Amino acid sequence: MHAGQTTLGIDEATLARAAETLRGGGLVAFPTETVYGLGANALAPTAVARIFEAKARPHFDPLIVHVAEVAEARRLTTHWPDIARALADAFWPGPMTLVLPKQSIVPDLVTAGLATVALRIPAHPVALALLRAAERPVAAPSANRFGGVSPTTAAHVQDELGKQVDMVLDGGACQTGVESTVISLVEAGPPRVLRLGGLAVERIEQVVGEVAIAKPQAAGREAEQRGQQSPGMLERHYAPRTPLWLVERRANFPSEAHHESGQKFKVGMLIFGRSAGDVKSDPRNREYEIAAVESLSATGDVVEAAANLFAAMRRLDALGLDGIVAERVPDKGLGRAINDRLRRAATR
Repeated sequence: MHAGQTTLGIDEATLARAAETLRGGGLVAFPTETVYGLGANALAPTAVARIFEAKARPHFDPLIVHVAEVAEARRLTTHWPDIARALADAFWPGPMTLVLPKQSIVPDLVTAGLATVALRIPAHPVALALLRAAERPVAAPSANRFGGVSPTTAAHVQDELGKQVDMVLDGGACQTGVESTVISLVEAGPPRVLRLGGLAVERIEQVVGEVAIAKPQAAGREAEQRGQQSPGMLERHYAPRTPLWLVERRANFPSEAHHESGQKFKVGMLIFGRSAGDVKSDPRNREYEIAAVESLSATGDVVEAAANLFAAMRRLDALGLDGIVAERVPDKGLGRAINDRLRRAATR
């Protein structure tokens, strides 16, 4: 950028200070098109360790390394197959992470001791400007406490992590709203989607043909000993403090959502394809006190719903409710990623 020029309201001096903070071993939270990331110099183990401390993140959960150019990604891996080139040409910058064999320069702490590294080029002007200014690959999971609801605004980061972060760059609300889709290219056979996300499986298949989809992993000794192949693979993740139930659209409330005392259960609803008035007028809901309703998209737009998901969950979680009832969305396109996040949030 030229002197005085801004990127989404962030001036050159602020970006330069953030880049210097990263080079000096500090933590910088920054926006991507998916969620806000908590970044550290990926090649400095001491800096990366601060991410795990700030998030209370288990060391068996690997981090995604963000770079600004394909050439940087290639330098961090020992093998760049044709399928990686095809996917990168089609979807980078964008909400796609590729898992490939790693170069030894990538610290084991970043990769949970695995021989692979997860790489992505984000599609956000602030993120790209920061990566170019830092001249370092940046390890960056979501900028929130481990296992909780991901942040999609700078305010979410400040509220949750506060002074544990050296700088927060405010680039506005995230456009995609769910994390990147993670694709492993290291196994024999078709590419394997380790985490559903902001890039729909259907779009991937248009480029590479059929893909496999990995099952979630339970937390336990095996995960601790072997490391997870990708972030976001645990059965329970992305969860609010308030108990959440996932139901089919217009279904009755779950049977366990009752007070033993017989008092009305105070709930918030996360709905899709209809308005708050539709919910409150439904006679099946009268035995509950519906304290708040968040519509992810009244028009049934899954792209809009994905962008609104985590912020809506956070608003409901802040109300001191007995429970949150979330409606499943159509299980196609980005809807698959939304249902994935809701299912994990609802896992007990």
